Amino acid sequence: MEIPQQRSAAARVREEAEEFIRLFHRENPEAGDPRPRLAAVRDELARTGTYRHTPQELVHGARVAWRNSNRCIGRLYWNSLRVRDRRGVVESDRVAEECFEHLREATNGGRVRPVITVFAPDAPGRPGPLIWSEQLVRYAGYGDHPSITVGDARNAPLTEALLRLGWTGGAGTPFDLLPLVVQGVDDKPRWFETPADAVLEVPIRHPDDAGWGEWGLRWHAVPAISNMCLEIGGIHYPAAPFNGWYMGTEIGARNLADTDRYNLLLAVARRLGLDTTSDRSLWKDRALVELNRAVLDSFDRAGVTISDHHTESRRFLTHLEREERKGREVGADWSWIVPPISGSATPVFHRTFEERQSSTSYVHHPGAQERAQGRDLV
Repeated sequence: MEIPQQRSAAARVREEAEEFIRLFHRENPEAGDPRPRLAAVRDELARTGTYRHTPQELVHGARVAWRNSNRCIGRLYWNSLRVRDRRGVVESDRVAEECFEHLREATNGGRVRPVITVFAPDAPGRPGPLIWSEQLVRYAGYGDHPSITVGDARNAPLTEALLRLGWTGGAGTPFDLLPLVVQGVDDKPRWFETPADAVLEVPIRHPDDAGWGEWGLRWHAVPAISNMCLEIGGIHYPAAPFNGWYMGTEIGARNLADTDRYNLLLAVARRLGLDTTSDRSLWKDRALVELNRAVLDSFDRAGVTISDHHTESRRFLTHLEREERKGREVGADWSWIVPPISGSATPVFHRTFEERQSSTSYVHHPGAQERAQGRDLV
């Protein structure tokens, strides 16, 4: 006899599946009458407890999940997302191989393309593969010290876990590529060295100060999130790395500037000759602007796609207008949409937004952050 909790979960999957199938047919009129497909999905759910999306449904579902992402400012191009269907891949080594190929395809010689690679979904009694790494490209963090020489402090726990697992480490620079950590179906998590040819990196120099080159700063071209779950119509794809392209502030105002990351503001301020004895001199603000100038100029000189926060803010309002014309409500988290510098100088600062939850979205499942930090890896 089915217990209430199981019946509730089955009913929820069926409800979300029907909602998505109707959405797919409504937004893709060429798919025809949804009733035969709804009947087939109900039958498959009754027999197996799950159902399989058609290739067309998978593509549309992944794109809609991006469209529904409350925290993403760059959704104007949601319908251009390239979807790599790898649902037959479940082994960790093949997952890793496809992730590296994802990076090559997304990099596109510097003209970065939005791409998602979708691996096997969860099924009753058999969860799909997992990618422990927070992003496909991450830099090592050696120890817990404020010096830039130890790399990305955010990744220190994962770096330590990988060293215990046998990774010999990189060259000890601030920008050593971490291995990718993947857990295949019926397998333990394993690490795989990131091939150098899969990662395009941009040297960060200041347009007015060639001396910045002495620091050896750089950042990778493709921000590929890899520890979020893609949910489409009740089906969970726990390994579905996806990327857009960088907005400059992600690198210049967060990755390189945050005190728990590379913590560069004091070094930049001193390089600029600023008075750092008092916050009232606004040395942090001035250093932030110059660091962000350096990031944008460096990517432009390298011919690598990047957007600035003013342009992206205007694009987001264009996205809102387009969606409203189609009768679709757009959810957004104001604290994520407003850029981390010069917020009030952008049009999104002066708008209010409501977060909206959808059964087709990208979500963090329980334990995602712990896995990204390498907890219980050994």
